Amino acid sequence: MAGKSPVKALKRYLPVLFVLISLGIFAIYLLWGNPDANILWQVRVPRLTLTIITGMSLAAIGSVYQLMLANPLAEPYILGISSGSAFGSILMASLGLIVLMPLGGFIGAILTMLLVWRLAQKRGVFDRSRLIIAGVIVGMFFSSGISLMMYLNREDTVLILSTLMGNLGRIFSHGEWHLFLGLSVLCGAILIWMYLKSRALDIMSASDHYAVSVGIDVHRLRRQIFVLSSVLIGIVVSYAGIIGFVGLITPHIIRMIIPGTQKRVFVACLFFGASFLVLADFIAKSISILELPVGVVTAAIGCPFFIWLLLRKAN
Repeated sequence: MAGKSPVKALKRYLPVLFVLISLGIFAIYLLWGNPDANILWQVRVPRLTLTIITGMSLAAIGSVYQLMLANPLAEPYILGISSGSAFGSILMASLGLIVLMPLGGFIGAILTMLLVWRLAQKRGVFDRSRLIIAGVIVGMFFSSGISLMMYLNREDTVLILSTLMGNLGRIFSHGEWHLFLGLSVLCGAILIWMYLKSRALDIMSASDHYAVSVGIDVHRLRRQIFVLSSVLIGIVVSYAGIIGFVGLITPHIIRMIIPGTQKRVFVACLFFGASFLVLADFIAKSISILELPVGVVTAAIGCPFFIWLLLRKAN
C-alpha cells in the first residue's frame, strides 16, 4: 500500500498540475520572442483569448456528448454541427456580410442541431444509435454546400479554406473585439451551466430509465444540452473555423489520466483542451515560414493517437 500512495497523491493533485502547466503554456505563447506592447495587446492577447475559448468549448462539449450519448466518437464535428455552423458563416461572408459571420454560424449550428435531432427520432423517441449516422449525413450535406460556394465564389477561396481548416489568426477590429468579449462571457456562462449538470449526466450514463426513476427529465436535459452546445459551437466556429480532434481526443486522454466523476473530467478537459489547442497553434505558427492551419496540426496529433488507442484496445 505504501508504494501506491505517491501515485494516489499524484492523481489527487493532477487537476492543480494541469492548471499550472496550462498557465505556463499561455505565458510562453504570449511572451515568446519578447514582443512589443502593440503586438502583445493587439495581436497575441486576442489570439490567445480566441484559442482558449475555442479549446475549452470543444473539449467540454466532447466530454458531455461522449458521456450523454455513450459513444466515444461523439463530438461536434462528427455530429455535423461544426459543418452546419461553418456553412452559415461562409454563406454570410460570401454575401459580403463578414461582420454577421458569428450570426450565420449560430443560425447554421442551431438548424443543423434541429435537423440531426429530428433524424435521430425513431417513432417519436430519441434513438442514440441513429444520432451519429444522422450527424454524418447532415455534415456531408453541408460540406457539399460549402464546396459549391467555394466553386461559385472563387475569390473567397482563402476565407473558405481558413474556415474549413481552422484559423486562429483573426485580426479583430475595435468593435469586433468588444463583440467577441461579450460572446466569450456567453460561452463562459454555458460552460458553467454544463458543469452544473455533471451529476445528472453521470446518472444518465447508466441508463435513461434509471435517470427518470430518480427524477431527471432526460429528454428535456438532452434538448437543452444540444441547443446550448450548438450556440457554443456556432460562436467558436464562426471565429476560429472547423478544428477537428480537440473535442474527440481530449476527453479520452483525461479519462485515462483522471478517472472519476464528470465534474472532475469536465474541469480537466477545460484546461487540457485550452492548453492543447494553444500548443497546437504555437506549432502551426512556428513549424515553417508559412503559417499552417491549426486544424492540420490537431489532425496530425489526433490521428496517430486514435491509431495507438485502437491498437491498445486490440491487445
